[in-house]
Amino acid sequence: MDFLTFIFLVIVLCILLFLVYYFFKGAKGDLAITSPVESRVDEYLDRRFQSMVEDWQLVTKTRLAKFQDQRSSELEQDEARVAELKNYESGMKNTLSSLEARLDVLEKELAGKGNAKK
Repeated sequence: MDFLTFIFLVIVLCILLFLVYYFFKGAKGDLAITSPVESRVDEYLDRRFQSMVEDWQLVTKTRLAKFQDQRSSELEQDEARVAELKNYESGMKNTLSSLEARLDVLEKELAGKGNAKK
């Protein structure tokens, strides 16, 4: 075995050791040795979720639960107001449709009277 082959084998061995170390150690070190692939995927998903929360300025579940606990009475009042507005809207639609029907009847009567006078 010549010197170049020896150097090549040492480099390949170092690369393999680094890859094995990186695979088991992970970027943050929270990997289980019994299931390294699943741990690696979980770690990746956790990092992606955290970056998504930061990028999109999303709220975490704990902060959302805390907000809901603090503001639940106000949220219920707002929901009641929205329900009242929807009832008012449906009532106004009914009123407007009846007014339009009455206007149509009056327009027909006026058109009939206008034709009768000629």
